[in-house]
Amino acid sequence: MRRAAIAAVREFRVLKRLTTPRKIQDFLDLVPMNMETTGDTCSSPLVTLRRNSAHCMEGALVAALALALHGQKPLLLDLKTTSNDIDHDVALYRKGRFWGAISKTNHSVLRYREPIYRDVRELAVSYFHEYFSDSGRKSLRQFSEPFDLRKWKGDWATSEEELWDLAAALDFSPHESILSREQIAVLRKVDDIERSAGELTEWS
Repeated sequence: MRRAAIAAVREFRVLKRLTTPRKIQDFLDLVPMNMETTGDTCSSPLVTLRRNSAHCMEGALVAALALALHGQKPLLLDLKTTSNDIDHDVALYRKGRFWGAISKTNHSVLRYREPIYRDVRELAVSYFHEYFSDSGRKSLRQFSEPFDLRKWKGDWATSEEELWDLAAALDFSPHESILSREQIAVLRKVDDIERSAGELTEWS
């Protein structure tokens, strides 16, 4: 769907007012968390805005669409974890030479990133110490190359169907490792105060 046609969708009018990454993040913070109480979802921005709830992937898609409506590339970043934790997705943006991220999360960590990072690896690694499993083990292992939604052949903005194919495409896209086996072997568990901070949630 062309940008002009997307901009004409009634539900997207609110996104046209979000002229900066900060405004997009402020908007996403007001959207209730999608707890998926009736089953797993991977909704397009259109369905997400109609439902008025989002999890990280859905929030990243809304943010990417808002960025696209204001002339930026709709880029996603997948943060991949160990098998006992859950991956996290954010929307990437640039301010000059530097990268930032817009994030939808229910926790006190894994949140918005200011555009101060020189490359995507540097940005991804900024999430490392905040990313840990319930057992206290640091779990972030890989990050994807910027995933350009313009190159995905499906309708990611207005589809009424769940976007499982897009989720799989992002999951199987090229990723780069953050740690070596030697580094993983000597990781320290997070301490009690970090675990307590990580348990704070925004939506119950």
